Amino acid sequence: MRYCFVINGRKDKEFIQQKLRTQIDEAGLKDYFLFHTSCPKDATRFVRNYCKNHLQEEVCFVACGGDGTINEVANGLVGFEHKYLAVMAYGSGNDFVKYYPQSDFRSVEALLRGEKHAIDVLQIGDRYSVNVCNFGFESLVCSRANYLSAKGAKWPYRRGILWAVLHGMRSRISVTADGEKLNKSPYILLGTAANCQYVGGEYRCAPRASNDDGLIELCLVHPISIFRFISVLPYYRNGKHLDVPAYRSFLDYRQVKQVVLDAPKGMELCLDGELFPGTHFEINILEKAIQFIIPQ
Repeated sequence: MRYCFVINGRKDKEFIQQKLRTQIDEAGLKDYFLFHTSCPKDATRFVRNYCKNHLQEEVCFVACGGDGTINEVANGLVGFEHKYLAVMAYGSGNDFVKYYPQSDFRSVEALLRGEKHAIDVLQIGDRYSVNVCNFGFESLVCSRANYLSAKGAKWPYRRGILWAVLHGMRSRISVTADGEKLNKSPYILLGTAANCQYVGGEYRCAPRASNDDGLIELCLVHPISIFRFISVLPYYRNGKHLDVPAYRSFLDYRQVKQVVLDAPKGMELCLDGELFPGTHFEINILEKAIQFIIPQ
């Protein structure tokens, strides 16, 4: 197999190349090349074009960065045979790889000894998500966290939560799951449509998610007071929010095949940390759409 290491081209990520080259030499890998991204969506364009021009070549695209880089690489290779996704985790949150707590995602040697495993993918129009789609409160958190992260701020997601508490406790979004409308009022607090389990670097939003079961894990939280929300956060962080009987009065949980979101006045959908504006989104599950290499 040939390996392509796709490296986030931001200046603050220059250390990745040095670490990679040292490990690649130590592992004795010969058939490989590097690609440095130069702008947003550059990785998707490159991977897709490479796949189109090398249909029969067996290639592993290694996303070297965070969840945004993983998302871009995955979006480029969905639908192509003989192509694989792998990760060298150098992001701030690394939410996707937290699904595999026993694996070393910073070792080239572990990657080369890894196992291939087919995983599901969330499809939203012509875009794909391998981890989690967020809407409502969490999209506002993501937007603020991205802004703070770009400025080098510490704990951007936690600070984003504090900002969103003041600005985004209610979002006018209608949520339909497998044909059933879930919110009786026009508003929600937050929602996650998950393939894996973590968001924001430390929040286990979908503790029951399995990324190869052909199902979307949908968690919808209806509007509650700020004080009630603050009391729920520790449970949400630890993935215990689905186990508290008292929360069932404002929390809907489903395992579904499709989620439809309607927001006539507009909303932002967060796909693996990337924000997309719109008024209507349909989230579907593509079963075993990507061959992922799990490090040994």
